[in-house]
Parts: sequence; structure tokens; C-alpha cells
Amino acid sequence: MPVRWLAEVHVALRSGINDPEGQTIGSALRSLGYASVSDVRSGKLLRIAFEAEDHAAAEAAVDEMCRRLLASPVMETASWELRADEQQDAEEANP
Repeated sequence: MPVRWLAEVHVALRSGINDPEGQTIGSALRSLGYASVSDVRSGKLLRIAFEAEDHAAAEAAVDEMCRRLLASPVMETASWELRADEQQDAEEANP
């Protein structure tokens, strides 16, 4: 029976790639009095719920999602945290 998984995928620009959004945020923070801010890099966080048979299949699915759509391999890096959806387990135990 498939297990429901939750993945939090973090996508960020590779170092060396210009990040205008991060630069703008950094400038705004410094203008607000946070003079110690020296660098800001922006990115995105995606939360994905899906089903897979086991942890290995879930890892493979997230890796493929990142390579095929979520992150441009030339400009971005992707990392993720993966866990079984414990809420689903509780709902199944107490129908």
C-alpha cells in the first residue's frame, strides 16, 4: 500500500549566479538599520505531498521532480527534506 510523503524542497540560485532579488532585499534591510547584513540570497520553498511505496521510491520521485521541473540544473540547486505524513497514519488508525 502506498505511503503518503511530504517533501520540503529548497531551490536556490547557484553561487556565482547574480541574485537581483536577494540584492534588493539586502539593500532594503540595510536601509532599515540592519547594517550588519552583508549578503542575502533568495530562493523558493516548495511543499509537496505525494504517494510512494517506500522511502527509496519517494527519494527517487523527489529527485526526478527536481531534475525535470523544479530546479534548473545550470542555474539552481535543490535540496529537500522528506518524511512520511504522520497525520495520514493517525487518520487511518482512527477512522
